[in-house]
Amino acid sequence: MTRIKKILQLLKISVIATAILIVSAIAIVFLINAHVKHKVKDNIISVEEAKEKEDIDCILVLGCSVYSDGVPSPMLQDRLEKGIELYNVNAAPKLLMSGDHGQIDYDEVGTMKNYAIDKNIVSEDIFMDHAGFSTYESIYRAKEIFGADKIIIVTQAYHLYRALYIADKLGVEAYGVAAAGDDYVGQANRDTREVLARNKDFVKCIFKPKPTYLGDAIDIRGNGDVTNN
Repeated sequence: MTRIKKILQLLKISVIATAILIVSAIAIVFLINAHVKHKVKDNIISVEEAKEKEDIDCILVLGCSVYSDGVPSPMLQDRLEKGIELYNVNAAPKLLMSGDHGQIDYDEVGTMKNYAIDKNIVSEDIFMDHAGFSTYESIYRAKEIFGADKIIIVTQAYHLYRALYIADKLGVEAYGVAAAGDDYVGQANRDTREVLARNKDFVKCIFKPKPTYLGDAIDIRGNGDVTNN
């Protein structure tokens, strides 16, 4: 075999091996995605089912973008409306607003609490987690900081699978109620990214790293105004 033929053969083998690795990696991504969704699909429930659950510590509303004028984005507003609906049917005695307040001039949770107060929710029943910088951190802190062991999570349907999977792996009994809306601008890209996010948090739940911040315990059964500052 000439030197050129050997090089071509090695190149062919390399291309085939690379193709196999790429196909395998893609398959793993979609297998993990399917596993995450299948694992928790039965824990996605309706408002009617949620209000029949007993001893729920809180309704965890996951934050997302807020406009510069302090108005919640449509996605966040839908989450807040569903969380308030659950509170009003006595699905849980407390609301836990968890989101990003990592900068002075950007406050998701303050916006969330003010929105609920404007809807006649008692301030002391609304807790804020100012360091809920990700889905994983929000749920980790709900358990470790606020002492919530049994919760209802509110977010959009596509996001609920990941949130519920994280809760399961962190030892939190959780049920999910989907907020309205699945046709926001950019939703197709969001759905694609969520597949990768499920894979990321699948791995994260194996190692269970601590969140960015922990801090002193705050009893979710107490007065939510202690989280106002």
